[in-house]
Amino acid sequence: MNKVFVIAEAGVNHNGSIELAKKLVDVAVESGADAVKFQTFKAENLVSKKAQKADYQKETIDVEESQFDMLKKLEFDIDTHKELITYCTDKDILFLSTPFDHDSIDILVDLDLKIFKIPSGEITNLPFLRHIGSLKKQVILSTGMADLGEIEDALDVLIAAGTVKANITILHANTEYPTPMEDVNLKAMQTIAHAFNIDVGYSDHTLGIEVDIAAVTMGAKVIEKHFTLDKTMEGPDHKASLESDELKAMVQAIRNIEKALGSGIKKPSKGECKNIPIVRKSIVAAGDISAGEMLTVDNLAIKRPGNGINPMRWDEVLGQNAQKDYKADELI
Repeated sequence: MNKVFVIAEAGVNHNGSIELAKKLVDVAVESGADAVKFQTFKAENLVSKKAQKADYQKETIDVEESQFDMLKKLEFDIDTHKELITYCTDKDILFLSTPFDHDSIDILVDLDLKIFKIPSGEITNLPFLRHIGSLKKQVILSTGMADLGEIEDALDVLIAAGTVKANITILHANTEYPTPMEDVNLKAMQTIAHAFNIDVGYSDHTLGIEVDIAAVTMGAKVIEKHFTLDKTMEGPDHKASLESDELKAMVQAIRNIEKALGSGIKKPSKGECKNIPIVRKSIVAAGDISAGEMLTVDNLAIKRPGNGINPMRWDEVLGQNAQKDYKADELI
């Protein structure tokens, strides 16, 4: 498909509330995104109880709270997943969720998800990669913190496990929330595409939408962007997320860029064909010319309109004899 696949990343910005999650779905639908994505995990399987939060998480929620306690409050059980999937179906938007452990992969398999997103933190998790690869589904692989060799290793594992390369899209990403512009390194997305001859995209954690638009112009097939109902809400990811009007503006800009990129064939567009006779020029008489008179640089000129002899044939016309009388400005 030529259309960019836009994922509105709700993540854990629901703060553990199904009602907030549904409001996020509504925002994603209103924006025109193709999918809304959440996160599926069991805190017990994901993190040890004494693990510390990332610096950006400490800035937005209780610094003393452990990562485990933070995540435990953000879990959704299988019934909540089913309710959200039904809601997304009713709203005509694709439900996606990123699994973070084996049990969560199995939950999403049972829920019949067609696309599996591998988060950046699992790119070096061999059993996890092998599990997802064995599903033979569409796979989106995020590559934050990874170098080219680690991406190659992960890709090899997925393919060896049974997923065909054509069903894999690799996302360039940076896991700093928010990502400083000097750390984006957007050209690395093209490096990945060329190195592995594979579809690529961009998972964005910068503030604003300009990098996402740039990524589309550089060949991104998938754009993933966090969004929230309110950046000031308490929670780990709200601060680095788009609000509803920003998300809508991003999707609209991407759709416009898709149209603007075109086919790549250089030719007059349908709209400008009518301008050719108006804007281009033809060879005309510079003044009155009598029949039989030689046509020279002194009695010829080049003026609009462009529905006469193309001025690129100037040298052919010079030296010929006029076949009729011409008045000034008359097309030769």
